[in-house]
Amino acid sequence: MGKLEGKVAIVTGAASGMGKAIAELYAKEGATVVVSDYNFEGAQAVADSIIGNGGVAMANRTNVAELADLEQLFAETKETYGKLDILVNNAGIMDGMEPVGETSDEKWDRVFAVNTTGVMRAMRIATNIFLEQGHGVIVNNISAGGLRGARAGAAYTASKHAVTGLTKNTAYMYAQSGIRCNGIAPGGVETNIGASMTNISEFGYGRQMTGSGTMPRVGQPVEIAQLAVFLGSDDSSFVNGQVIAADAGWLAY
Repeated sequence: MGKLEGKVAIVTGAASGMGKAIAELYAKEGATVVVSDYNFEGAQAVADSIIGNGGVAMANRTNVAELADLEQLFAETKETYGKLDILVNNAGIMDGMEPVGETSDEKWDRVFAVNTTGVMRAMRIATNIFLEQGHGVIVNNISAGGLRGARAGAAYTASKHAVTGLTKNTAYMYAQSGIRCNGIAPGGVETNIGASMTNISEFGYGRQMTGSGTMPRVGQPVEIAQLAVFLGSDDSSFVNGQVIAADAGWLAY
């Protein structure tokens, strides 16, 4: 029996990279997976692959920056499967490595809409479902940038630090309500998130590289997925309010 047998999980940003790896490994461990992504064709391909391998999945097109999309995602999940056990907030975008002196309101608002406000809204909806059920787990894929200042620009760093705080607060608030909330802080992982970077700051990129230069190695998405399985499963029943780095020792520097 898989570690997530009988569980229903939503994974956002699951058409590629870490989200795809999490969705696939969750399904392999027995979970029914709602593959959520703004790229519906990509999400459908992941869901089809899971089904082709004997799993249960469906795709959902979600722009996590839009409340109506999130509400539809959770409503469809409940309507189709009758419950929700695990929410994995994985969707995210990068900034352009801009320090605060170069950060535009537009860039700040866009990064926060996806990385922070979208996460908060998804957690709010999920938490109210979990309170009705009496149980539920939230796994936030945050970033080493949510724990350190030399991993990205001001907007991304601030957006991820905010989710670190949100993760800890949610864990504490609902610790006696059958709800757990933890985070993952990946180091450098081989994904396509760099495609979301625009107008890269030469100064910011140069400063950020002094932090990146200490990275032991680049990780693979499945290495993050393995931690996401642990945090989503009953194996981590005593783990709550933690943001766990998966970075080959990068943050030890």
